Amino acid sequence: MSREKTCCFTGHRHLYSSYKAEDLKNAIETMVNKGVTIFIAGGALGFDTEAAIEVLRLKKKNKDIELHIYAPCNDQSKLWTLGQKMLYKKILKHADYVDMPSHSYNNQCMKIRNYKMVDNSAYLIAYYDGSVRSGTGQTFRYAQKCGLGIINICKEEAEEY
Repeated sequence: MSREKTCCFTGHRHLYSSYKAEDLKNAIETMVNKGVTIFIAGGALGFDTEAAIEVLRLKKKNKDIELHIYAPCNDQSKLWTLGQKMLYKKILKHADYVDMPSHSYNNQCMKIRNYKMVDNSAYLIAYYDGSVRSGTGQTFRYAQKCGLGIINICKEEAEEY
């Protein structure tokens, strides 16, 4: 896998009403125009799922595109609804590569997954609202530190608590 041709995603589970799938599609197309062929999603609900679905749509038109899923653990979907589990299984079935480093959830598996996605990518497409205390924020800041090219399609700002 070539890091220069790889883009990962990070984003929140809950999407604001201002979220537009068209913004995600345009960001992915921008990456394809830069020569990106491998897209890594974390397998979580929300933005990860949206990103994986959009990449799978693109794969139907462009056979060079690959979807890689870096899930944090085998039992990630344990508490999800039946519909969410069915969609997740469908995404995994159509992914070109699936990585699940941990058998079950532990307090480090999310961070390990997030850092591995960034470490294997040159670009990041984010749906990040600026919140400090989130896995998305942690991944976004790590990607900045690592010098990834970043597109953030979130137009909202987190509320201060």
